[in-house]
Amino acid sequence: MKIARGFVAVCGLAWFASPPSHAESFDARITIQADRPGAVIDPNIYGQFVEHLGRGVYEGIWVGPDSPIPNTRGIRNDVVAALRRIRIPLIRWPGGCFAETYHWRDAIGPRAQRPRGVNTAWGDEVETNEFGTHEFMDFVEQVGAQPFISVNVASGSPAEAQAWMQYLTAPAGSGAGQERAHNGRTEPWKIPFIGIGNETWGCGGNMTAEFYSDIYRQYVSVLKPYGRVIASDANSDDYAWTETLLSRALRRHPADMPTTLAYISKQPQIDMVSVHFYTFSGNDWGKKSPAIGFTDADWVRSMERTWKTDEMIARHSAILDRHDPEGKVGISFSEWGAWWATDKNRPSNLYQANTLRDAVIAGLTLNIFQNHAGRVRMANLAQMVNVLQALILTNNEKILLTPTYHVFDLYQGHQGATLLPARVESPDYSSQAVKIPSISASASRGANDAVTLSVVNMDPSRESKVQVDVQGYTPRAAQGRVITATSMDAKPEFGQPDPLVPVKLSTITVRRGSVTFLAPAKSVAVLVLQ
Repeated sequence: MKIARGFVAVCGLAWFASPPSHAESFDARITIQADRPGAVIDPNIYGQFVEHLGRGVYEGIWVGPDSPIPNTRGIRNDVVAALRRIRIPLIRWPGGCFAETYHWRDAIGPRAQRPRGVNTAWGDEVETNEFGTHEFMDFVEQVGAQPFISVNVASGSPAEAQAWMQYLTAPAGSGAGQERAHNGRTEPWKIPFIGIGNETWGCGGNMTAEFYSDIYRQYVSVLKPYGRVIASDANSDDYAWTETLLSRALRRHPADMPTTLAYISKQPQIDMVSVHFYTFSGNDWGKKSPAIGFTDADWVRSMERTWKTDEMIARHSAILDRHDPEGKVGISFSEWGAWWATDKNRPSNLYQANTLRDAVIAGLTLNIFQNHAGRVRMANLAQMVNVLQALILTNNEKILLTPTYHVFDLYQGHQGATLLPARVESPDYSSQAVKIPSISASASRGANDAVTLSVVNMDPSRESKVQVDVQGYTPRAAQGRVITATSMDAKPEFGQPDPLVPVKLSTITVRRGSVTFLAPAKSVAVLVLQ
């Protein structure tokens, strides 16, 4: 039995004995505890990540003001409209490993005069610097999102990072503000989130946790006045990194501090700690499955890998609980998503097809984040457009909304709602010597008093008859939508009808306050109970 904060998954109960392998369905029960509300699900959990890589920026977002593709000041109108429809709250930029080679002054001022560079982080691609600070902030404002700026630690300096924040936020009458106004923006921007380094154990400087902790303290001393600061990530399950970082960098040293300032030493110097974790088939970076044409074994190992997110958050949270019992410091899961084997025919670097498997992975991951809402306060899908598990794919003037996009659409009701613990009772899904829960669920209650329930069935061949009971709340009506398909690797194609667009869940029954429905095999369903 695995018990996570705000969520209980119970598998293999006696009265839910696993049916034989030839069975076409199984029973599951979800008990929602509406009388035991938990933390608010931060909308920033549904944040995005944009890096200068492949066609993630150039064509995916930026086409230039002279492009025949409809745009506003060079930014694609269709991409902006699609992102606004699903209320994207937050966008992380400029990377990723690219951020650790990025110098912001190369990409301000007249675009024709900006120096061209080489993206050494990603295959020596040409970097035109046409998309820089002003273009990104314009894009964020068009989308209606907040910016999350990742500053350069590996090849930059605290002074460079501080100067960037001054340029972004200083009053119009200051020197930095006058330079910004000269480049087209009079009013200062607000930068709510600042990431200090990226993967500093790797491409961000090959640092030890001890060394980074000291560097972090230096950066935070000049950046804390500008926004909430996010410490560089542990490498997935490197719990020792998180332990060292919190031991060395969480608080100021109070030695020799005047009594009137002693309270400062009690304030965390870290607003969030970052974690990165990617899904592939199994646990070997060198043996990723293909994006399409994968096997049953690839499917179940991908689900097993995704489930590790739950354990990872729980263990990082346990370390935080010891160092931060008041719960002031959050977790920023600032890179997550599926990373499949490279397709030699791909149109651009790290471009991959997005299938039903990606939708199921997205639903499961978001359920896990939501069920840990007490600590997880931000997450960033890698990456938003044309890279890895993207929301949107483009082909010149064409645009395609992926199955992952549809999951984010379905999950909008969870944004800013209050988590309700949900207990799941179902048989395990077993295959290829892998055993994982077959059903994942997450529930929340919004300001309109409706209960949103998201349910993922990871079994690729069996539907589930799900009974939903709600304690402390009597649903009288329910409606829902579902994403599913016959094939595990069903995917949308440019210019063709979308086989994975969400459809009405027509199997819902409400009787005496209990809700039942059929969760199709390999599906993501979201119900609204009222």
